[in-house]
Amino acid sequence: MSSWLKRKLNAFELHTIDVIYGRSEGAWSALYAAMLHVLSWLFSGAAQARLWLYRHRILHDQPLGCLVVVVGNLTVGGTGKTPVVEKFARALRDRGRHVAILSRGYKSKAPPPWRRWWSRLTHTAEPPPRVVSDGRTVLLDSEQAGDEPFMLARNLPGVVVLVDKNRVKAGVYAIRRFGCDTLILDDGFQYLPLKGRLNLLLVDKTNPFGNGRLLPRGVLREPVKHLRRASHIFLTKSDGVRDTELEDLIRAHNPGADIIECAHRPQHLRRFGVADGAAGAREPLAWLKGRRVLAFSGIATPESFEKFLRDLGAELVARERFLDHYRFGEDDLAALFAQAQNEGAECLITTEKDAVRITEGHACPLPLFYLRLEVELIHGAADFDAAVERICFAMGGGKAG
Repeated sequence: MSSWLKRKLNAFELHTIDVIYGRSEGAWSALYAAMLHVLSWLFSGAAQARLWLYRHRILHDQPLGCLVVVVGNLTVGGTGKTPVVEKFARALRDRGRHVAILSRGYKSKAPPPWRRWWSRLTHTAEPPPRVVSDGRTVLLDSEQAGDEPFMLARNLPGVVVLVDKNRVKAGVYAIRRFGCDTLILDDGFQYLPLKGRLNLLLVDKTNPFGNGRLLPRGVLREPVKHLRRASHIFLTKSDGVRDTELEDLIRAHNPGADIIECAHRPQHLRRFGVADGAAGAREPLAWLKGRRVLAFSGIATPESFEKFLRDLGAELVARERFLDHYRFGEDDLAALFAQAQNEGAECLITTEKDAVRITEGHACPLPLFYLRLEVELIHGAADFDAAVERICFAMGGGKAG
């Protein structure tokens, strides 16, 4: 795809987001919003019909004989899901579970469709899931694996990470090939063929349900009433102040769910292109105070990332926003560095998820860092620990083999 076409598509999709959130005015935007509204009715009908078919056992989920933990959300992106998956997988691993994370690998480089068609025509076995990590070595890059699976594989030694749209197939492979006894479905709340024992639903406290409408007029994948399907609800991006109105809404739909409140806390700056352990590879957060920074990101909610930088004392001389999962080309990076130099920036800072989409060998005329975040539980930490313990000892105490 040419750089010109990428920029045009980026601009169109950003305009669509502005229409969804009511930030764009005019006759064309109103007409576009009306068209999206009609499409959202169709999407809602399809989503609820599919759930009805599974609930009434017309379509069947497939048990795999091991513990399955689902982590997902009702909305499209932006809930801070990956750090929660990482925290949960690490806790399970540290308690002796053999964990595999199953991801669909959103926007990863999948095998060509003709391979699947050929397998069906010739009745040969489908290709196995892509192994991002076998628990010892990271085997794929972010383009082949997808951003989140690659990040999880890099940050979680001892955890298997697999990518396949068919999570049932990936789960069977994890059990047979790697001896896993615990499967975590990353972004799996809408994946109904594999039923979870625990369903962890993430809700962004700063923007819980967007404009309350379903795709494509809003950001909801399912109606808000489907909060009832969760066993645990994580309120992410919390400021520490209890939101009783939001909690009451959750309780109205799901009185029995544990509500766990957490915040994403910056940890340090990691310099791009410098080996870990080398001089200048990491900088403490205090290093940002008073620095002139160009911030750029391709995530669903860039506002929270930019706020982190400002709260840490950085002066944002420029900010550039790209679409979620945008893959940066050489032209994009050259333009960002040129803009930073023109604005008198001392460095460029992006997110960890964006950093995995930048080629390692790219020349950096200015220092380029990513901000490392981790999840901190604020309220309901005892519930989280109890959930982990319940999984660890669910099969009669101690490890499950």
